[in-house]
Amino acid sequence: MSRASAAMGSRTLVGKYELGRTLGEGSFGKVKFARNTQSTGEYAVAIKIIDRHRVLSSHMVEQIKREISTMKMIKHPNVLNILEVMASKTKIYIVLEYVGGGELFDKIARQGKLKEGVARMYFQQLINAVDYCHSRGVYHRDLKPENLLLDSHGVLKVSDFGLSAFSKQEDGLLHTACGTPNYVAPEVLNDKGYDGTTSDVWSCGVILFVLMAGYLPFEEPNLMVLYRKIYKADFSFPPWFSSNAKRLIKRILDPNPLTRITIPEILENDWFKKDYKQPCFRQEEDVNLDDVDAVFNDSEDYLVSERKEKPVSMNAFELISRSQGFSLENLFDKQMGLVKRETRFTSTCPANEIMSKIEEAAKPLGFNVHKRNYKMKLQGDKSGRKGQLAVATEVFEVAPSLHMVELRKTGGDTLEFHKFYKTFSSGLKDIVWTSDSNKEETS
Repeated sequence: MSRASAAMGSRTLVGKYELGRTLGEGSFGKVKFARNTQSTGEYAVAIKIIDRHRVLSSHMVEQIKREISTMKMIKHPNVLNILEVMASKTKIYIVLEYVGGGELFDKIARQGKLKEGVARMYFQQLINAVDYCHSRGVYHRDLKPENLLLDSHGVLKVSDFGLSAFSKQEDGLLHTACGTPNYVAPEVLNDKGYDGTTSDVWSCGVILFVLMAGYLPFEEPNLMVLYRKIYKADFSFPPWFSSNAKRLIKRILDPNPLTRITIPEILENDWFKKDYKQPCFRQEEDVNLDDVDAVFNDSEDYLVSERKEKPVSMNAFELISRSQGFSLENLFDKQMGLVKRETRFTSTCPANEIMSKIEEAAKPLGFNVHKRNYKMKLQGDKSGRKGQLAVATEVFEVAPSLHMVELRKTGGDTLEFHKFYKTFSSGLKDIVWTSDSNKEETS
């Protein structure tokens, strides 16, 4: 969200998602941070927004469909998870899990080579992911550190299945040469077909070398010279590689795919098995791909609109009518203690920030939060003297930089509402506006 729109309190919604800052840009659109406005749990996501007309004019429909379908099929803790797919008349929205740790490539660029144990941990997670993809008949074909993301806990996530392949041709081989040259297996460079399994293993070996060395095993400015080195597996190890690591990498970067080490053999390798953790997850056998076709066919079931919203504006008459004794001074509570069935406060913070703060303050007190536009319902999970306490809140725009927040008890006991508000309001001190005179009186 731009600063201007944030200051005005507006927000952009796509379906149930509120769009935020741009995380990255590609050939066909952007990836934006977003929040699920209907979720009471983890609601941060990333939305890949693709320009439908650009995809159609570039004849890339099948490739985009393949990427979406592949990601929906692969449900693994080390593969970026796709949550849902939507479309408007002009855009396609791919909703992904949000991964906040950046690319593994950035980590190497910042730190240089990684310690052997750290490199092994990432390599183990990579092999787990690739092994699972292969078991589902999916071959990535563009594995490189730029396509490996890290979450906030340092867990590796394989992404970008745009060049992936589902099935082999009649001869049992893939025939499209693709991928990034420095990471591509020698057999891919030939025009004789190749096995997607063994070519992905080669790329994993190059990645392991890069993690431990901080540079590529095959790197030449001249493409033909680079290809010759890859054909011969012409590279050398830096002195800090352990002998066991060298042996494994040598077996992975074997130019002959028929004698190259396989993933089952890697899983049994002594160097690989050190501190190895088996991935724990539940396999999903039945994956529905109906929405993948539907988003390209203008199906009403998956059609959404991108819309902007802002809080309801409050005119002068409404402002005065809500204040006690028609005095504006009563809007700015000198004490946030005594409340009856409803209360209000003012804030100079953006409306989105106010909403987030209210949610943050309510959840630890045992309240479920339901949001719609700039209204929010707080529902207590415990039953009191008169049932569950329920509080309705709404943010009104008084001026572009001033908002009024109204809280009303809609269920439960008034005394319990009073006790709730006393604790709840302490979590809102950062956003409540206080006049200079009030500050002096309360200091």
